[in-house]
Amino acid sequence: MVGFGPADVPPSAAVKFVGAGTAGCFADLLTFPLDTAKVRLQIQGEASAGKESAVRYRGVFGTITTMVRTEGPRSLYSGLVAGLQRQMSFASVRIGLYDSVKQFYTKGSDHVGIGSRLLAGCTTGAMAVALAQPTDVVKTIAKEEGIRGLWKGTAPNIARNAIVNCTELVTYDYIKDTLLKSTPLTDNLPCHFVSAFGAGLCTTVIASPVDVVKTRYMNSPPGHYNSVLKCAAAMMSKEGPPAFYKGFMPSFLRLGSWNVVMFVTYEQLKRAMMAANHNYTTRV
Repeated sequence: MVGFGPADVPPSAAVKFVGAGTAGCFADLLTFPLDTAKVRLQIQGEASAGKESAVRYRGVFGTITTMVRTEGPRSLYSGLVAGLQRQMSFASVRIGLYDSVKQFYTKGSDHVGIGSRLLAGCTTGAMAVALAQPTDVVKTIAKEEGIRGLWKGTAPNIARNAIVNCTELVTYDYIKDTLLKSTPLTDNLPCHFVSAFGAGLCTTVIASPVDVVKTRYMNSPPGHYNSVLKCAAAMMSKEGPPAFYKGFMPSFLRLGSWNVVMFVTYEQLKRAMMAANHNYTTRV
């Protein structure tokens, strides 16, 4: 067996909270260039000062190559510090508190239905947006818009993260439970890897349209769109339905790899922290 085995004592809420934030930061650190490429592809074609911007990027690896050639390697990690700050607050809440909120809705019952999982995902997703919105915006829009700009795009962010959180966490939770009950896999790395990969794929398919609209809206000049719906309507009329899945491959590469790194790291961190705590208490 590779890595830490399941702990005899379930991890506490504090361990899950800290472990989720740390795992989210580690996953961000490894996959940040893919996220940068995804955003560049999604905002292509955005009108600027009455003139359509030239299409510069072709595919995720072409985008990365172009950015390195024209802007230097550091451009791939532009906004990394804000991204890590976001993950420490965002992942800690939406992922770290998921199990606790799920137990609250089921009143501690061993039987957990899909409804309770979805409700828990929506709840922690909304809580995370309330805390992490300013750091999310700082990472993606110009700073000269001021304090009010930090809360630009709150509505699409709530919608996007409710969808992402439910799809990501519920899919991982459900696939993992199914694998443990119906296959020879045990609660270890192979099970975590397969569950995380499936969660990344499902999340990309479901969340891409909302993610693209959110990115377009939050990167638009002040006053360019009066609402999120007008942003979506403009995309539909000017670019057609494929615009909502622009950057799908980099989104999948990023979300798939991010989910695998994050969930595998998260599961191992929980066990490592519980093992360290157990060793400490036995010595004392």
